[in-house]
Amino acid sequence: MTENEKERAELESWKRKYSKKSSMLQRVSKQAQVKINSYIPEKAHKIVTESIKRMVEVTLKGADWVQLEKVVAESTLQNREIHMEERLEFYRKAAMLEGAGTGAGGIFLGLADFPLLLSIKMKYLSECAIIHGYNIKTYEERLFLLYVFQLAFSSDNRKREVLDIIENWNEKKEELVEMDWRVFQQEYRDYIDFVKLLQLVPGIGAVVGAYANYQLLDQLGEVSKFAYRIRYFNEKE
Repeated sequence: MTENEKERAELESWKRKYSKKSSMLQRVSKQAQVKINSYIPEKAHKIVTESIKRMVEVTLKGADWVQLEKVVAESTLQNREIHMEERLEFYRKAAMLEGAGTGAGGIFLGLADFPLLLSIKMKYLSECAIIHGYNIKTYEERLFLLYVFQLAFSSDNRKREVLDIIENWNEKKEELVEMDWRVFQQEYRDYIDFVKLLQLVPGIGAVVGAYANYQLLDQLGEVSKFAYRIRYFNEKE
């Protein structure tokens, strides 16, 4: 095989799988969520949108100090992805512990899980960017990071839109002035609402919280690997 041929083949297979048409259940579920959201007052939507925007911005600004001991931006793609997997394992464990702790605490601590888990995800993505040699202090890199997040946690239709943006990042980034935070928060909430509601149920909250958080980090790890692989190959070409 030529250099990175195996990784290219894996990427193409993943893109086909990730872009497949939504199932009937997923489409009906999304329609129901859209209907529910339409009953929520606009003022409430604005408050949630602004809150999530602030949470993300604070987390990303706090990531400025991140200094990985083994930054491998100048090494091979394989070495970068090995290092990403090592960091993912660290954050998966952190998310599991956080989910179990807040889930065991009932509804009030369960509600605290949302910003804590969001922070863990953003910190992981910040480290992925650093591993690939990108400067997360720049607006462009933070915007890319947010699109990777959306690719992991959105409806299938939105995922296809975001995948197109990531595949054509050098052209698309010139058109993207700012993240649509309303779409960002609504897609994310719709994606995780059902699982996170189960985390609030007494007796099973700890187990559900630990398992759900592990799976959500696993999803983010897979998507971030392939998103940065897309960018790696585009820049090589």
